[in-house]
Amino acid sequence: MGDTLEFNEIYQEVKGSWNDGRLRFSKQNVVYKSSKTGKVDSIPASELNVAQWRRVCLGHGIKLTTSTGHIYKYDGFRDTDFEKISEFFKANYSVELAEKDMCVKGWNWGAAKFSGPLLSFEVNDNSAFEVPLANVSQCATGKNEVTLEFHQNDDAEVSLMEVRFYVPPGQADERQDPVEAFAQNVLSKADVIQATGDAVCIFKELQCLTPRGRYDIRIYPTFLHLHGKTFDYKIPYTTVLRLFLLPHKDQRQMFFVISLDPPIKQGQTRYHFLILLFSKEENITLSLNMSEEDVERRFEGKLSKNMSGSLYELVSRVMKALVNRKITVPGNFQGHSGAQCITCSYKASSGLLYPLERGFIYVHKPPVHLRFEEISCVNFARGTTTTTRSFDFEIETKQGNQYTFSSIEREEYGKLFDFVNAKKLNIKNRGFKEGMKGKIDEYSDSDQDEHDAYLERMKAEGKIREEANDSDDSDSGSDHSFKPGEEDDNIAEEYDSKASASDSSDEDGDSEDDSPKKKKVAKPKVVKEKKERKPRKEKKQKDKGGPKRPMSAYMLWLNSSREKIKSENPGISVTDISKKAGELWRGLGKDDKEEWEAKAAEAKKEYDVAKKEYKESGGGGGGEVSKKKSAVQKDDRKRKSSVGDKERERGTGNESFKSKEFIETSDSSSDSDHKSKSRKKKKKKKEESEEEEDKAASSPASSEEE
Repeated sequence: MGDTLEFNEIYQEVKGSWNDGRLRFSKQNVVYKSSKTGKVDSIPASELNVAQWRRVCLGHGIKLTTSTGHIYKYDGFRDTDFEKISEFFKANYSVELAEKDMCVKGWNWGAAKFSGPLLSFEVNDNSAFEVPLANVSQCATGKNEVTLEFHQNDDAEVSLMEVRFYVPPGQADERQDPVEAFAQNVLSKADVIQATGDAVCIFKELQCLTPRGRYDIRIYPTFLHLHGKTFDYKIPYTTVLRLFLLPHKDQRQMFFVISLDPPIKQGQTRYHFLILLFSKEENITLSLNMSEEDVERRFEGKLSKNMSGSLYELVSRVMKALVNRKITVPGNFQGHSGAQCITCSYKASSGLLYPLERGFIYVHKPPVHLRFEEISCVNFARGTTTTTRSFDFEIETKQGNQYTFSSIEREEYGKLFDFVNAKKLNIKNRGFKEGMKGKIDEYSDSDQDEHDAYLERMKAEGKIREEANDSDDSDSGSDHSFKPGEEDDNIAEEYDSKASASDSSDEDGDSEDDSPKKKKVAKPKVVKEKKERKPRKEKKQKDKGGPKRPMSAYMLWLNSSREKIKSENPGISVTDISKKAGELWRGLGKDDKEEWEAKAAEAKKEYDVAKKEYKESGGGGGGEVSKKKSAVQKDDRKRKSSVGDKERERGTGNESFKSKEFIETSDSSSDSDHKSKSRKKKKKKKEESEEEEDKAASSPASSEEE
């Protein structure tokens, strides 16, 4: 057996919600890491006392009890895991993994036993259910009744609000009320915030960004009390997940960020982060409301009774000692301006993005913390602004969420890319980025941005417009010679300046002598545009009588599996079906795919045979004939249109060069010509109608003779 045992997709219940993670048993300790929060539970092997193997809703579970009174429960094991875990516990922990049955009778009466932080309701010495007392938010008593209310979790689909216990009157000890004794046992371990006693210290009028306002912060031994003009918040230290101390970009202020799980609530608003803003120049002297012996015994040298220094240093120092968590600060990253953060925008609000040693954090509205282990990939994208002196940094998580930090200065690209590359994050457009990075190193001027925006606009337009603009770029290249090291974005500037020059030359061509030069530049553009637009690709006409093309292996599999996907996912949309099918197809093994690939190959052979027979029987020719006919018709139209254009040009030329005498004579005017033509037409129509009448008159006579 190895030195460690590792299990994936092991679940831990947190306030009614299942959080998955990874569990590792080693000789030194037991470590569980949550995939959602990244929080790590480490249990030293020397502290393990009791280990139980139980059948639970998610397969099998392990309940571990330590000598310090803590209880840890992990579910999601298989039945076959029992033997190897039991052997590992005996060999390394000297603890026997005992099998414990749960009561499934469904009785609602039994014995309530308090064991550490758990309230266990037992029927016939078997546990029916357990209530973690840390989840209790309130405990109320009545006549022979105790009511427990619970903290709510936004991630849980169904939440347990309260449980009532009926406590029968006791006869053994009449001096103590059994209801009060039950309530005291609950409150001793419950997460009920009671502001009893004096605060350890108080910080007055601290500026808070989320929730917004100025608050007095009272530090109690077990919780943090924010007292404002409108709202009060009480934050237990057990809900504090992480602490961050971040320098502002102006180097004059500091952010102190407290990550909370579960968040504090105000109506429908949830605050997952508490962000305080301090000035570096603000200093205070702090005295703790405890004796020196108590401070030494409680904090073990981390704090002293009297302290002085910067306000942000004292607040972070006190919080670190009370919460017993490390403070995260920015690592070795330095941006273009020398700051440890990057100015950007998220959801239309400007803020600062801090690359940390193990993640990214954005402050302040809304705050976002992303750990490297939950990031699927990152992407460097073009900025949406027309100047493109900025770019977007996109982060996609493994859960499918996407975070876009926009309006990042172009100069920050090199530093950010090197940081992401050093952390070995998956970069979606790596090839494009490396090429872009080379350009930035070589062309540091901001004019390069305009050239990139110009090319992007050209790509977004239609194909004909793009080809025309490419030809314009080649014209500008013939008039101006560029050196190998010169910037390419001058092409775009030359194109714009020439367009304005050609417009002005058309307007002022009669008065200026230099206009022929400008016209020389403009004329080839017009001709080349016509030449580029003349050839048009004709669409291939589909031969409807021919055999249908065979389907691929994936399409054959999809047709057979579509109904199964619909039945397993009721109400799924068409697009989601294709996404789900793609995931399932990628997850198929080689053997399963070979079956469908063989079917696809067989269908391809049948198609080739059918196509050959179809061609030999004379099929597929109609389309070619029709193509030839259409091509001939198009050529005829082009010839006619060109002839018509020439005749119009001649006609316009004759009209423009009429002499004075020709115009003055009434017989040669265009109006008289039109009148004479119309008279001839009327006369011709009249003669044709008379001939038709004569024929009609003679036809009955011929029929009578017959």
